[in-house]
Amino acid sequence: MARYTLAQSPEVILTVAGKDSPKAREKAMAELMELMDSGKLDTDLADGFSPDQFIEVKEISMSEDREDPITQAVQVLNNLATLKIKVQELRSDAMQVRSQIDILFSDEIVSEEQINSIKEGFKILKSFAQLNMKFLDARSQAENARQVLDEALKSPSAEVKAPSVTEPEPEPIEVVNTISDDQEVVTEVEDAIVEVPVSKSTKKK
Repeated sequence: MARYTLAQSPEVILTVAGKDSPKAREKAMAELMELMDSGKLDTDLADGFSPDQFIEVKEISMSEDREDPITQAVQVLNNLATLKIKVQELRSDAMQVRSQIDILFSDEIVSEEQINSIKEGFKILKSFAQLNMKFLDARSQAENARQVLDEALKSPSAEVKAPSVTEPEPEPIEVVNTISDDQEVVTEVEDAIVEVPVSKSTKKK
């Protein structure tokens, strides 16, 4: 299904069968004129309005919305990999040319052949320097791309925490003091262990 709207009235949505095409836009134009003629749509169209001026309304699914940053991240990392290979290929030659540049600042006599060699090497040095700058910029941007991929590659934790078992607290021991006029203070302790001393046997003399 193709869906269209108007810049003058974005709240208006015209839906026609098929994909976006000149024919589908003609159908949307006929539907628009029908709505205006019937008074169901109060929209002023500028003179010369054509079906090409319809704005197609596209729906982005949640999966596409989530995949788009991942696709971009992969492209950024792929670009970084390509630049890294090219930089590595030119590095040794470029460093060799760089070492020859110091000859120009010395008092040594330099032959014309050496000068021409240095001049030819400037092309390699320039290419390397430009690629290296691009590589450094790409590597900085790739940090975010790497984080996006790391986030997308996270797996749900398989660890299941065992429920904590809390031991029941011991019931408090009730201490009851009973006092009478002719009695001493007696302390009753529930579940108390009372040790009875063994009385010594008395022998008759």
